[in-house]
Amino acid sequence: MTPVELSRTVLHAVRRAVDAGELAVAVLPERVVVAPPGPGGCGDYATNVALQLARPAGQPAPALAELLRTRLLRTDGISDVVVTGPGFLNISLDGDADGRLVRDILRAGLRYGHSDTLAGQTVELHAAHDARAVVLMDAVARVLRSQGARPRLTCAGPPEDAWVRILGVPSDIPSDIPAGTGTGTGTGTDAPLRPVPAPADPTPLGRDAARWALLHPAPHDRPHIGDSQSEQHLAQRETNPLFRVRYAHARTHALLRNAADLGFTPEPGPLTPEGDGPLTADRDAQGLLPLLADHPRVLAATAAHRAPDRLARHLVAVADALAPLLPSVLPLGDEKPSAAHRARLALAEAAGTVLAGGLSLLGIDAPEHL
Repeated sequence: MTPVELSRTVLHAVRRAVDAGELAVAVLPERVVVAPPGPGGCGDYATNVALQLARPAGQPAPALAELLRTRLLRTDGISDVVVTGPGFLNISLDGDADGRLVRDILRAGLRYGHSDTLAGQTVELHAAHDARAVVLMDAVARVLRSQGARPRLTCAGPPEDAWVRILGVPSDIPSDIPAGTGTGTGTGTDAPLRPVPAPADPTPLGRDAARWALLHPAPHDRPHIGDSQSEQHLAQRETNPLFRVRYAHARTHALLRNAADLGFTPEPGPLTPEGDGPLTADRDAQGLLPLLADHPRVLAATAAHRAPDRLARHLVAVADALAPLLPSVLPLGDEKPSAAHRARLALAEAAGTVLAGGLSLLGIDAPEHL
């Protein structure tokens, strides 16, 4: 059960409770957010839907959570539901939840985290005539499309040729310049995208480094372009977050090639041999798995808040969490490939898939060799 499927399952439980007269809510939420449990939580996923519905339902959140818990326990694929704190539902899935997550990612490929949540919605985006604003708009549009929306882009002036050729923004963005003002106003409900402009021309950095330099900082933060820190975006070292993300992705492909040479392929499953205690690889994976599970929520939040920096920071977190796992993926010395090695390789491949998919939504290449 993917996070999207679990979200729908919880929402279905809410609707069944309403239909049965156990819950009186005038307006149901369009979707339920599920995410890895926070501090004090347990299980595979948690949701605060009971806290959201408590006030409109006129019921205490713990009582409402218990009502939903009873219904969720009857659902195939859910092994346990625990209510914690003021009314959080902590959900455990049947069987090998980690293996299922990896299989779901590998099955979806670069589209993991894409959804139809915004299907049928047209979103108007308008950017100032500024390189950073146009790149930001392009990235937001890519993420909105991943959630099913149809973005319509306009700009306060036609994109400059260098922005199209080097930064990779669309060449056909219509201009929207009210007569006599020289500035765009936008035509939809969204406020115009006006991030803090880059202090210098970003194009000398090239497409990938320039887009990262413009998108990784929050829109209200000043990007480091043209200053003493500008060169870090091109540096092939760990102090450069873009390098860490792309290097982690390239390492996963190197591991797949090396594993093929050793005669084994990725296969999702337990990360440790049956009967063994927790190994270092298993402990390292526990920091990575919640981040992979959280990827669909990050994409939805990026679309909702028009904030590609959220996705960029998430990719850095995934890359950093993947790094400790990589040395244990391949057998060492005379060690034979085991089911645990195949499972770790599958997890590494899944992480690389998330990194490549996220970079593509930012308009940045994910090379297999660095």
